[in-house]
Amino acid sequence: MANKVALAYMVSDFLFLLMGAFMLAFAVIVQNIQMETALDGKQAARNLLYQRFPLTAGIANAILVFITFAMTLPGIVTNSRTWLKLGGIMATICAVFSMVVGLYLWILTLKTKGDFFPLWMAQPAAVQDLMQSSFQCCGYFNSSSPAFVTNPTCPSPAAAALMRGCATPITSFANIFLDDIFTAVFGMVGVDAVFIMATACLLKERKERERFRHIDEKSGVRDSF
Repeated sequence: MANKVALAYMVSDFLFLLMGAFMLAFAVIVQNIQMETALDGKQAARNLLYQRFPLTAGIANAILVFITFAMTLPGIVTNSRTWLKLGGIMATICAVFSMVVGLYLWILTLKTKGDFFPLWMAQPAAVQDLMQSSFQCCGYFNSSSPAFVTNPTCPSPAAAALMRGCATPITSFANIFLDDIFTAVFGMVGVDAVFIMATACLLKERKERERFRHIDEKSGVRDSF
């Protein structure tokens, strides 16, 4: 019968690896699409947000996860506690790394309106046009600050003056989008924490088994620990 503690450890180890794979896949995919030509304003805003993501840090963290998983394998197939301890230490580092990334994304939501303004200003008129059309707004703060791009949503100064600026709807869209991302990252930290606890439980269980084996050896009793 399989040891339940060891089985729980292996399940949490697999979930830990899965989170690393998700992190790597997301970072690589975003790196490939963040510079794509946007077809609508929401895609344009999303691509601009992607360009602020710490993608290199995400890839580095995913690599650390893979290294950590590889370090746990000798601990699974042998009774060595050294490899388990190393895996636990590395998993803790990965958890802290993920927490920092999640906090960075959360901080972005606190200053989206001001930080997005230079991104807006750096875009060509065609991209500003897309965002004005998708978010039904004119200009950034208002129709004159900065000046709006003439399009069907903002056909004239008089009509544009009656429209809201794009800062508010874009900020709302960005915050909802970022909330989903950093919540997912914090969820990965939760998986890391479960794996660390499973590691601690397996270490304690193996230590107890080793202690009982030593006791039996001293008393001349042989067992199958």
